[in-house]
Amino acid sequence: MPFPTLFPDDKPRPRALRPLLLQWRRYERPEPPRWRTALLHLSLFFITLATTTLAGVMLTRGGVDLLPLDVFQLPAAERNAELLRGLWFAGPFLGVLAVHEFGHYFMARRNRIRVSLPYFIPMPFGIGTFGAVIRIREKIFSRREFFDVGIAGPLAGFVVAVPLLMYGFTHLPPLEYLFQIHPDYRAYGADYARHVYQGQPAGLTVSQPLLYQLLARWLADPALLPDPHELLHYPVLLAGSLSLFFTALNLLPIGQLDGGHILYGLLGFRRFNRLSTVLFLAFMFYAGLGLFTLDSSWQTWLYYGPVYALYLLVALWRVLPGFRRVALLAAGVWLAQLAVATAVPGISGNPGWLLFGLLLGRLTGIYHPPAPDERPLSPGRRVLGWLMVLVFILCFSPSPFVEV
Repeated sequence: MPFPTLFPDDKPRPRALRPLLLQWRRYERPEPPRWRTALLHLSLFFITLATTTLAGVMLTRGGVDLLPLDVFQLPAAERNAELLRGLWFAGPFLGVLAVHEFGHYFMARRNRIRVSLPYFIPMPFGIGTFGAVIRIREKIFSRREFFDVGIAGPLAGFVVAVPLLMYGFTHLPPLEYLFQIHPDYRAYGADYARHVYQGQPAGLTVSQPLLYQLLARWLADPALLPDPHELLHYPVLLAGSLSLFFTALNLLPIGQLDGGHILYGLLGFRRFNRLSTVLFLAFMFYAGLGLFTLDSSWQTWLYYGPVYALYLLVALWRVLPGFRRVALLAAGVWLAQLAVATAVPGISGNPGWLLFGLLLGRLTGIYHPPAPDERPLSPGRRVLGWLMVLVFILCFSPSPFVEV
């Protein structure tokens, strides 16, 4: 049931009431010393810079794994070259993440909402970071404020990510750079892709969303543009493509992600939460598609079936009230996955999304809370909101890393 609006007649809020409303929505907490807060933010940033640099070293070597601490055992010249290559990934990538979070931060401050500085989250494997978050320290009063704070981050990040990719495409290194990594490619010259991948096992690369493909077609020199197999060796292109992916990830129109705030602002409380439920169930359906089929061995069903059933129950627990309804919903999702996998043999989703689906279902939630002031957005904001939906379509890919 939506929270009743304070102004159901949709008249402008009296200015005299604004201080009272600000006082109503604030809740005070003891503030830690400023030096301690600043030290925490700076420490997290530099730790994340270190882990992301090492992740850039691993990625540009051509793999995704634990951080390569062996780089510090290399001779000085080789070590410095690898770390510089890692910084060429970490600097631009963290720069986009920082701009994204500061977009939220400054918009919140503009709306007089108490908010923390960004907390960067290091990670000892993969791309070296879980991203960054800010902490809203008081209740948000209006639908407009939810929209403004939600859209500011991905809009700011997108505005930086696109020039980053443009720079990467217009400043591609000569082919000699790739030939130093793969000396056996030199014999084939610029036509190496036609010869070296025949019969080779699948390799890992970064997905290329629609916007990446369009910019590559318009800006890049085809003779220097790396084959998708080799994209990991190009740190600026790697940072740009992952920046697009993280922008799209935040724009997923579910719950209280940035995309959820935007679509909530566009559609309102009731319509958005109905749509968010449908989108979350579709997301979960895709994530587990192909994990189980009628041709799966009995060992797969015996050992992993109960685990997956428990996962669905936990991830979908807050979608509907009551254990019986949730159990029926989980069974319906699983049966739908089995039906599609049987009708289309070989089809599969992306199990990597299962963890993110669990975080959405249990941590952030798939529903958006109502705001006391539910008045619709202005026409300009509505246009900007739908443009960000288009940005999501241009930047999204089902997986950041794919096998080729």
